[in-house]
Amino acid sequence: MEGRSRTSRIAPSHLLAGAIGGLLSAVLVVVLALAGAVDLGETKEVVRERTIVRDGGHGLDVTDIYKKAGPGVVYVEAQGGTDTSPFGLPSPGEEASGSGIVIDRDGNVLTNWHVVEGARSINVRFSEDGPQVAAQLKGRDPSSDLAVIKVDPDKAGRLVPLPLGSSAKAKVGDPVVAIGNPFGLSRTVTTGIVSAVQRQIQAPNGFTIPNAIQTDAAINPGNSGGPLLDAEGRVIGVNSQIVTGGSRGSVGIGFAVPIDLAKRLLPQLKRGGVVKRAYLGIEMTTLTPQLAQDLNLPIESGALITSVVPRSPAAQAGLRGGRTRLDNGLRVGGDVIVEIDGRKVRSAEDVTAIIGARNPGDTVRIVYYRGRQRRSANVRLGTRPARVATPSAEELPSPLP
Repeated sequence: MEGRSRTSRIAPSHLLAGAIGGLLSAVLVVVLALAGAVDLGETKEVVRERTIVRDGGHGLDVTDIYKKAGPGVVYVEAQGGTDTSPFGLPSPGEEASGSGIVIDRDGNVLTNWHVVEGARSINVRFSEDGPQVAAQLKGRDPSSDLAVIKVDPDKAGRLVPLPLGSSAKAKVGDPVVAIGNPFGLSRTVTTGIVSAVQRQIQAPNGFTIPNAIQTDAAINPGNSGGPLLDAEGRVIGVNSQIVTGGSRGSVGIGFAVPIDLAKRLLPQLKRGGVVKRAYLGIEMTTLTPQLAQDLNLPIESGALITSVVPRSPAAQAGLRGGRTRLDNGLRVGGDVIVEIDGRKVRSAEDVTAIIGARNPGDTVRIVYYRGRQRRSANVRLGTRPARVATPSAEELPSPLP
């Protein structure tokens, strides 16, 4: 997601988690960021939708991919749930539905956390006319919107695990296939291309999921948790969100959680419990050359800290956020991170990636600029809280007169 210049404004888009069939409504969400930090980025709306159930002219043998991957895509039904998610999760007593990906023959199924969050019971169907099989929630990571549920393999019948590919190898223009259960229509196939890579999307708990894949393959409510497949039928992403433009369905832009992130988390998710993630505790935006010039900084790129969460690792290390707010709402005057553990930082996304690869308790050396002065600090990372913490009122800057 592109960084903001000082003349840009935060542009909210209607983001809809593609999961809760029939129960979702479009919600206004500003995409934020980080593994313990929040990147004030910008989202864009698109204007077209395409639903293709056969070869869409991209050279794909969609029929073969469907035959190969279809049996590994399941229909997930969650009874009950919470109504606290910004993605329109159902009220208690209602039923949510989504999709899931069979990942092994032991009965583990990967899906989105927002599909099963707060559910009193979870059931899985492995075919349209097959019986329901009870599933148990194993592990969850709200910060990546991923969860693993488990069924008894003896009751599930023949399990067909899907091969996991590499989201890092996905390139703009690559053909892709999405399989899921939109609006309860089981194993619906749509095709498209990779529209963009390295996007950032907001998780249900307010943190940012980095390196998301953007696609124009039609994704609708009920697709959440289903696979985004490459031309070889390998999973490169977990379909999670769409831009709705105020409608209830796809308008041609969807997002998938990168499978590389899921693969890194799967061992913890299968063990059970909540995944522990590293936490820095800042809000930030990418420093552009124009903004650096306007602020009279001796650098042209980096991650500008706009605010620091009180008592967070960043606050304890002495990092500072902006104290002046421009007329476009951007907070300036904060420290600018340019390096972490010897790795150059040219954008807020770089901080997201570096901190996201660390563990709670790790110590990182952060090099930053305060005005024109270069400084450094050793920061011991904490454990990410359940939800994004916001700066206290006294930490928020006042607008310019």
